[in-house]
Amino acid sequence: MAYEKIVAVYDKAAKAKEAARALQTSGFALGDISVLNRDSLSDAEVHEAGLWRRLFGRNVGDHESAVYGRTIESGGAVLTLRTADTEVSRAMKILDVHNPVDVNERATALGVAPPATRTAATQPVPTAKLTKEEVLRLAEEQLDVGKRQVETGRARIRRFVTERPVEAQVTLHEEHAEMMRRAVTDPSLLKDVDWADKVIEITETAEQAVVTKSAHVAEEVVVRREGSDRVETVRDTVRRQQVELERLPRDTRDLRKTA
Repeated sequence: MAYEKIVAVYDKAAKAKEAARALQTSGFALGDISVLNRDSLSDAEVHEAGLWRRLFGRNVGDHESAVYGRTIESGGAVLTLRTADTEVSRAMKILDVHNPVDVNERATALGVAPPATRTAATQPVPTAKLTKEEVLRLAEEQLDVGKRQVETGRARIRRFVTERPVEAQVTLHEEHAEMMRRAVTDPSLLKDVDWADKVIEITETAEQAVVTKSAHVAEEVVVRREGSDRVETVRDTVRRQQVELERLPRDTRDLRKTA
């Protein structure tokens, strides 16, 4: 679908605003309607060379620029509407109801004659002007890759005690009482015979294994985090606007719709 821009000039800013409201009520989008007046343009902008060509296209004539500037200086307004080419006729009828300025007649009255390329009999002068130049801004996306830290898991190091059986050999010493009988042949011992009762006690001893435990540090376990880097290829799609020119058959609309 092709889009075109319509420009209408009104001596009173209130008239332009009424026309804008009528367009909106008729279904035209508010974002496609613009009203330029002393509230929206400074004096420097109004007198800026090439302002109107920059806004409406290079085909804006000097006489049209003069009318636009003088109208805003005197408290008027310039209304613009961007709309589909199929809606141009309906939009211009709505704008004409609010009596826009005849740009060529106003230019003549200001002493800035319009180019004499058409005759009034065959080419009626439009009160609402249709510009033929549009600016299409082409957007393009770029892939920006950032980084964020996420938790991939946790590691837990736990110290605990286990037991295992061990054994060791130790030599234990014992001492016990023991009686031995042996024959005595020495006759001299007879004189030492003691007929009294006598008791002899001997202490028996035995060694037992005594177990004690001692601890020592066998090894150290160092717990730390070790970092590493890896290269990851991120793939996605980005959008880009493009433009192409298509030649269309000649348009036979009412010549009032063309500039």
